[in-house]
Amino acid sequence: MMAKTFKTQILASVSATVLCTALIAGSAQAQNKKNVTTTSPTLNFYGLPGLIDMPSAEAMPSGQGAIGISHFAGQTRTSFSFQFSPRISATFRYIGIQDFNDLGFDTYRDRSFDFRYLIAKEGRIRPAITVGLQDFSGTGIYAGEYLVATKNFDRPLSLPGKFKVTAGLGWGRLGTLGSIGSPFGADRPVFTGGDTGGELSIDQWFRGPMAPFGGIEWQVNDRLGLKAEYSTDAYTPETSRGVFTQESRLNFGAEYQVNRGLRLGAYYLYGSEFGINAQLQFNPNRPVSPFALAGPRPVIVRPDRAVNPDAYDTTWADSERAPGVIRDAIAPELAEDGIQLEAVTISSIRAELRVSTGRFENQAIVVGRVARTMARILPPSVETFDIVLVNNGLAMSKVTVARTDIETLEFVPRASGALLPVTVIDSAEANPPANALIEEDLYPSLSWSIGPYVRTSFFDPDKPVRVDVGVSAIASYRFAPGWQLAGEVRHRLAGNIADSDRLSNSVLPRVRTNAVLYARGGDTTIENLYLAKQWKPSKNTYARVSMGYFEQMFGGVSSEVLWKPASSRLALGIEANYVMQRDFDQLFGFQDYDVATGHVSAYYNFGGGYYAQVDVGRYLAGDHGATFTLERQFANGWRVGGFFTMTNVSSEDFGEGSFDKGITLTIPTSWFTGRPSKQVVQQTIRPIQRDGGARLSVPGRLYEQVRGGHKSDLVADWGRVWE
Repeated sequence: MMAKTFKTQILASVSATVLCTALIAGSAQAQNKKNVTTTSPTLNFYGLPGLIDMPSAEAMPSGQGAIGISHFAGQTRTSFSFQFSPRISATFRYIGIQDFNDLGFDTYRDRSFDFRYLIAKEGRIRPAITVGLQDFSGTGIYAGEYLVATKNFDRPLSLPGKFKVTAGLGWGRLGTLGSIGSPFGADRPVFTGGDTGGELSIDQWFRGPMAPFGGIEWQVNDRLGLKAEYSTDAYTPETSRGVFTQESRLNFGAEYQVNRGLRLGAYYLYGSEFGINAQLQFNPNRPVSPFALAGPRPVIVRPDRAVNPDAYDTTWADSERAPGVIRDAIAPELAEDGIQLEAVTISSIRAELRVSTGRFENQAIVVGRVARTMARILPPSVETFDIVLVNNGLAMSKVTVARTDIETLEFVPRASGALLPVTVIDSAEANPPANALIEEDLYPSLSWSIGPYVRTSFFDPDKPVRVDVGVSAIASYRFAPGWQLAGEVRHRLAGNIADSDRLSNSVLPRVRTNAVLYARGGDTTIENLYLAKQWKPSKNTYARVSMGYFEQMFGGVSSEVLWKPASSRLALGIEANYVMQRDFDQLFGFQDYDVATGHVSAYYNFGGGYYAQVDVGRYLAGDHGATFTLERQFANGWRVGGFFTMTNVSSEDFGEGSFDKGITLTIPTSWFTGRPSKQVVQQTIRPIQRDGGARLSVPGRLYEQVRGGHKSDLVADWGRVWE
């Protein structure tokens, strides 16, 4: 079968950061303007739950994200915060401060990370209590720690609205005014401009002067809020350079809740400056467009066996034509739902369907729709349904459910929860049974698309955001089971990434820091072009071999084996690669640099949407070490995570940042469009990209292909099985 599709991939390669800002704002505006009340805490100038410059103890709702932009006295802070769990939140911040001329900067730019932990949730009497680390892994310009408590009061003294009182103790930046002593030691280094940063300064946490801070927030009504605070930040790096003059420790502000997601504020700060703040909060569980899915067909209940025993006759199964007749009846109905029937195995009492989908990321929906179709079409004597979920030729799992349960549980209370205990999810055999009827028109298959692409480059001090835009042509040819020939060609139409004059000063092999030279290499480039074969050597193992141009900078040969039983939370993998560095023009040539690289990987699903991954091995620059990743995934496909890599490269040889680290975002396009799709927008935000800890990017790594069809993910998404 030769299938051609033409898709304009408006969202597929656009920066997640830009899309979040634009489309979340659009979502907020689309909400009922009369309902602007939000249970989220307001944010301070650092993008954290807080007053104006000082933090509060509140936590955002679990899974909530926030983008904050604030400006005063020549200082601009842009932050991304995420409530990773009900108690843990993290923030990444990028700043610009004018007039740091003594360090050689008209505008000094810096990146920093924060971490907060909610020790105690607010009770009837008890306040919320939070401990936080500010700029704990950067150059230390904002480094500080705090212990803070916040209590909410409704209508005190019969005043309208709600009041919030915050009091805390600060160290570091938050302890430079009004100190009351140094209970944990006075020895604390001061900020040094030009430091490469990136290392944990554990020896200075909660050391140095400690100072009490506090404030009050009055939410007058649904829209208007007023704030006042006592700040303990002396702004020494800024005031000593004449950035602004601090004449008071008091700050005052007014904020306006434009809609549920957007809040704007204006402030009078430190007795001398005016400031502004924009807070954009969003939640993966509140999509821009609600998910619109055509309703499933109803289950057709079989006649009662006692009343109509002839309906359960099994002689039909003796016919050689039976599998073909059943396939021809089922396949069109599944195709209308975007589900491909790949194989049918049938007996008088049991049926197995192997199915795949290019439409649904949520495999529980696939299980439910296939089971309904089987109940509608199969002869009444067939009682047991085996549904084998397949992705790119890999059989992920086998879901076994009794037809009687499908018929009787559809409309009971909490139907999804009632169906799960009587459903068996296990590993699937690599291939269909010998007597299976294989769908003949699956191969060869060609798919292609043409659309725009966007490539971004962040945190160049001369221009913090650089962008290239152009046209991308993508094609994939599957000529046999497990075989794929795929590639992408790009033509740049406009952009400024190549305009950067910051060339690498790395002492390591320049496996990533020559990105500017690749951007200058040519307007028409081969992004990737590779041949891959993947298969299942056994019921619980998967294998892949790929060769070609894998990414913008490297090509070669890659092999991988993954052990992952469908019912196990644990997966183990081994990957080995031999690659060469591509020419800067990104066509067919290679440079002299080659390297053998590979990793042993462990993956674990903790449940509740939390995943961990550890990769140990050799990286592209020849260094050895490990990458640690923690990620949270939501039922609608949103994923937010963080990672860091430590290798035998010293912080001095690594350069600015000291080691590789970053934040990953994966956003399904269905969150924006409301339509089922497996397309996603992906973005990795690194404070800085260096050569140490650089891992090869290989299309089609196995774990990401199969985990969505295994038991843990199916159970997490099971609430949608009846949709």
